[in-house]
Amino acid sequence: METVKQDYKIQFLTKMLGTVPKNKEVYTTYIATKGPEVNGDEEIKTVEEIEEKGWTGFHQDEKGLFIYSYMILGFLKNALQVLMENKTVKKVPAYKKWMDSMVFINPRRLYFNKDQPDGMIERPLRAMTAQGPRITVTRSDYIGEGQEIKFEVEVFRNSKGIDHELIEKLLEYGKYQGLGQWRGSGRYGQFEVIK
Repeated sequence: METVKQDYKIQFLTKMLGTVPKNKEVYTTYIATKGPEVNGDEEIKTVEEIEEKGWTGFHQDEKGLFIYSYMILGFLKNALQVLMENKTVKKVPAYKKWMDSMVFINPRRLYFNKDQPDGMIERPLRAMTAQGPRITVTRSDYIGEGQEIKFEVEVFRNSKGIDHELIEKLLEYGKYQGLGQWRGSGRYGQFEVIK
């Protein structure tokens, strides 16, 4: 199997909000059950336990705070969908299948080189329910602007047009929609690739 590897480093332009419920019961019930059992068990061990629900943070182990590599792959798939729609890149039929099968982000844990988040913000969440509009307050730990993470993207050689030239275009989308919570309308987690 022939692959091409490329190292990338991204730097956050805006705060990145944590995505991991800081409550193991919430994580186990709503998050870990959505993925493979092996990953769920591994990830539960890296969730900080607090009593309060509605607070999100980051995975953490003895090396510090981190995100899992699947967040980068998920970002790349979303960016590809958007950039195909606005005709910035050529259409890749069945792109999710091919991205999952031919693009690999390493290592699995992407560290921020921090033991603690840079701070915490609270914000309202609005939802329309069967009982009418509801508002709740949620709290998220964040990693501040200027923070960097490094990772490697390994791509199988293919005829689908998925290569490092495409990956770099997709990563450019990070300055519009980033990683973590409230990345859409809130514009948190925006980043750029740095050399």
